[in-house]
Amino acid sequence: MGYLSTRLSFLSLAWSEPGLHVVKHVAHVSVFVTFILIFTLASGVLNGKPSVVVGKDLTPQQPVNDQQKEHVAEGAEAKQDQDHNAGDEKEGKPPPSGSVNDGIPQPLLFILQVLRFLPVLALPQSIFNFLGLTLFNAFPRRAKLKGSPLLAPFVCLRVVTRGDYPDLVRTNLARNLETCQRVNMENYLFEVVTDKKMELPEHKRVRQVVVPSSYRTKSGALFKARALQYCLEEDVNLLSDTDWIVHLDEETLVTEACLRGILNFVIDGQHQFGQGLITYANESIQNWFTTLADSFRVADDMGKIRFQLRVFHKPLFGWKGSYVVTQVGAERRVTFDHGPDGSVAEDNFFGMVAQRDGYSFNFIEGEMWEKSPFTIYDFLQQRKRWLQGLLLVVHSRQIPLKTKWLMTLSLYSWLTMPVAMASLALTAVCPVAVPGIINYVAAFVGSVNIYMYIFGVIKSFRVDRLGWGRMLACIAGALVTMPFNMLVENVAVIRGLFGNKHKFYVVKKLPLFDSSAANIA
Repeated sequence: MGYLSTRLSFLSLAWSEPGLHVVKHVAHVSVFVTFILIFTLASGVLNGKPSVVVGKDLTPQQPVNDQQKEHVAEGAEAKQDQDHNAGDEKEGKPPPSGSVNDGIPQPLLFILQVLRFLPVLALPQSIFNFLGLTLFNAFPRRAKLKGSPLLAPFVCLRVVTRGDYPDLVRTNLARNLETCQRVNMENYLFEVVTDKKMELPEHKRVRQVVVPSSYRTKSGALFKARALQYCLEEDVNLLSDTDWIVHLDEETLVTEACLRGILNFVIDGQHQFGQGLITYANESIQNWFTTLADSFRVADDMGKIRFQLRVFHKPLFGWKGSYVVTQVGAERRVTFDHGPDGSVAEDNFFGMVAQRDGYSFNFIEGEMWEKSPFTIYDFLQQRKRWLQGLLLVVHSRQIPLKTKWLMTLSLYSWLTMPVAMASLALTAVCPVAVPGIINYVAAFVGSVNIYMYIFGVIKSFRVDRLGWGRMLACIAGALVTMPFNMLVENVAVIRGLFGNKHKFYVVKKLPLFDSSAANIA
């Protein structure tokens, strides 16, 4: 037992060696592709078991149920009565049918077949996730600075808060300042934008901006969008158009790796907007369910978001509101002043408008740290707000369809999740025949989404700290929580569709992070 433990410990350290980036990526891609094939085989798509063509006769070697056995027997009898059947056909009578659809009323059959096509809505984002996780190294080397921090453009790290958690803001501000010093940054400033004035330490690199309660934007922007727009007003803004802004949430911790990535991005200067990876399983974990559920978001960053920003340089499916890097001049031209409809998912509305106006985006190396919601209720409310905000984005007349069509498909794949899940249950009881390609699409979409939970855990947790045993336990935990996560997502969809869409729920945050295990290199 001691020998096995020693060997596993050695493998954990070996797997975490800095030089194994290519090896780890090749292993990940191999497992990913193998998982898709095994999942497809297990789903019965490649072995010919299901009936996959509408109206195609079932001729299995081993009938699956009594109804199909009767069809096979009727087929044998039909062969003996061929002449009689031919006569019936001449008289306009339909021949006996061996289709799996027999016995299903036509209206119900049509509904069930339409529901089986729903996975097609999620196909584009599944393809982007697959390509992003395979074509680009999923375990990249630590970014190296392309130039001296002394020569980098000025960077404003902007934290937006309501001011409800001043201890949290002060603690993270101090930690983030220390991290900037370790990277030898010189041209930077932290700007805390708050609705309520807070007691912050006097520091030459810290500026507090209090948004007046009387402030109104021209279009009536609300919530976070209102605060962000206030910072862009002529009498408030201190930045030049060539400076840069890094948008952070109040719980966001920067790392040395992400700061190097940001410096490289702004020194390069080829793109006006950028975004990077956020992970949620760092330091103390407040809620294992929500943290494991958010492992999907980690994979989404490394897959879909990375692929769309690196290849197309556009947020085709949208992006997040934190770890956003913008050039000041471009941000001021796009603005956050897009009315109430652009105030719930202000990040995605901003991204769509910037894409519409022809601005360029890219993916930034290095990760930032955040926390998953501390309660399942907050998790539900967070997803509900996202869904409602995205509904307002995709239905806005300010954004043309050619800009938002992929986001629309992605959103409606989320909206139809409850009926898609119901159709799977109905299919087990009342199977229907569909074109074979639909089964392949469903298997691909399902396998990609399941594997993303696995990859998200591997990317979030370090095996040299946990060991292989606990790492496997975390992977198993993510897979176990997946059905419950889908249930919560379904509830969020139902509540989001029928609730007030112009509300901005802010998840609860602890007043202090446990920094006992701080290591944000």
